This record gives sequence, structure tokens and C-alpha cells, in this order.
Amino acid sequence: MAAYILRRLLLIIPTLFGILLVSFTIVQFAPGGPVERVIAQLSGTDVAATSRIGGSQTGDFGAQRPNAATAGDAQITSKYRGAQGLDPEFIKKLEAQFGFDKPAHERFFLMLKNYIKFDFGQSYFRDVSVIDLIIEKMPVSISLGLWMTLISYGISIPLGIRKAVSDGSRFDVWSSGVIVIGYAIPGFLFAVLLIVLFAGGTFFDLFPLRGLTSDGFEDFTWWQKILDYFWHITLPLISLALGAFATTTFLTKNSFLDEIKKQYVMTARAKGLGERDVLYRHVFRNAMLIIIAGFPGAFLSAFFAGSLLIETIFSLDGLGLLSFESIVNRDYPVVFANLYIFGLMGLIISLISDLTYTWIDPRIDFESREV
Repeated sequence: MAAYILRRLLLIIPTLFGILLVSFTIVQFAPGGPVERVIAQLSGTDVAATSRIGGSQTGDFGAQRPNAATAGDAQITSKYRGAQGLDPEFIKKLEAQFGFDKPAHERFFLMLKNYIKFDFGQSYFRDVSVIDLIIEKMPVSISLGLWMTLISYGISIPLGIRKAVSDGSRFDVWSSGVIVIGYAIPGFLFAVLLIVLFAGGTFFDLFPLRGLTSDGFEDFTWWQKILDYFWHITLPLISLALGAFATTTFLTKNSFLDEIKKQYVMTARAKGLGERDVLYRHVFRNAMLIIIAGFPGAFLSAFFAGSLLIETIFSLDGLGLLSFESIVNRDYPVVFANLYIFGLMGLIISLISDLTYTWIDPRIDFESREV
């Protein structure tokens, strides 16, 4: 097993390299960029983010953020669209400050060198380091991902077992219909419906519409903090969990059905064991192998995927919203740092999932298979 773990850990290196290389190459051919964005801000065509420019910060390419103080002196054209009237020397300094005066391959390997040391540099358009920015947004995503995974498994496993035991019954048929319908409804659409119904939209005003906590949260007692937290997270969790348990429910049902038909179950019944003992003492461990082993991956998926629109609708400032805004704003240090961190975590979680299989069922031996 040690050799298998070592091979998997070593495989992380070329995999991460490939992810970053492909992403970096795509970015080179993508229209626009931080230089164009700053030019738009200085020319008045992108006023919304102009106030963020200022100071001198370091990006993940080893460059500094531009100082807008010299913008008033810029007057001539350049190769950038919308740069008419800006001094070409100013544009060159702007490229140097962002690090774009270096060849692409040099910027890429400089980025890799920094990332090996977990040095992600400074955001281009925020006065904060990338790692601090990610840490700041992480509690929201962890809250959504953790609770959604727990709720999903808490509903899926008992429901899947019940459906397997009563396979073909009315309960099995109508519950399958409800699950499929819930899975088909987009989470963001259901979120809007919940807001209209319960967050002061048209009918009731029972739940807050913004954030994870109320104003003055720090002054609450411990039990008030718990109630306030769950009060804020109720609607987002319902929206996310609406279709999240469909796959796990059907997977649980099918896994139990496969095990129930096996010879050892018939033998256990022939020995006079009750149906409950057969189901939970014999079938459960084998049937739940694939479900439990997939828990780390399910958490990662809930952590990083599917929450962007929910975060936006409920004004939850998490990693999903951060990633989207960084892509739109061409904030490359944040974009590549997210790719690196999420990719690394995904590969490690994948290894943990494999190890979970062997922990649940020692008969599984990854040592004898190829990576």
C-alpha cells in the first residue's frame, strides 16, 4: 500500500503541471487582460472598478500592480484597444508592472516556482494577498459544502435503503418521481422561488436574504450565534440540496438490491435471521462500500461546484463567487491560485477515497493494480 500511495502522490506533480499549462495557454489566447482592463478604467469605460486601482502590489507573476497616479499625463496611442491618448511609455511600464514584459514561458515557470512555495502573490485589483483572499472566502464555501453533503447523505442513505426494501411498491414509484423532479429543477430557480415565498419577496418575510450572519453577530451569546447562523443558511441549503441527493439515493438503492440478491443473504435468511439483522448486519457494510468511499469526493464536489449562483442570489461571498469575479475581471493571480489549490485538493481527495475503500473492505488491494 505504501508503494501505491507514493505512486499516486508522485502522479500529482505532472497532473498539476498539465492543469496549469493548459489553463495558462488558454489565457494567452483569450481576449482582454489586466492591462486592457486598467486602460478601460483609466479611459473611463470601466468606472466600476476604477477605485480599486492604486498603490503598488505584487502579482503571482512577480509583478506589481499599476499606480494610476500617472494616468493624467498619458496621451498617445498604443496597440491596445481603447488606449488612444495614452503614452506608449506608460503602457510599457504598465506591462512591466503586471509582468507581461516577459515571454510567456518565462512567466509560466516563474509562476510554477512561486506556487511550489505556496506563494500566490497579490491580487491585481484588490489590496490583499491571494492566499488571504481565499482564506477570507473559505468559511462560506465550507459551510455550504459540509452541510449540503451531510444533509444529502442523511437523506439519501435511509431513503435508498427504504426504496430497495420496498422495490416496485407505490412508495418506491412515487418517491422516485419526486426525486427526479427535484433533480430536474435548477437550484437557482428554486432559490428565487424560496426568496419570493419566505424572504420578503411577495408572501412571508421569515428568513434573511443576505450573508451568513446578522449585524452585531460578535455581540450575540453562543446560542444566539448558532440560531442566527442556521437562520441565514436555511434557504441556501434547501436550494442546493434539492437535487443533490438524487444520485446518491438511486446509487444506494441499486447497491442494496445487488447485495440482497447474493447467496450469502439467502444463507443468512435460511439460518433464521430476521430481516433487520440480515439488512444491517450483513448487507449494509457491503452495500455501503461505494457510498461511504465516495464521501470525500462528494464533499469536494459540494464544496467547489454548483454554489456560484446560490452564492450570488443570497449574497454569500464564497469561493464560487470569487472565482467567477476573478475570471471576469482577469485577476489572473486569483484565477490560477484557485486552479492550483482546487486541483491539488481534488487529487488528494481522490487518493483519500481510494484509501477509504481499503479501510471499509480490506479485501480490496490497490497494490496489485496499475495507477
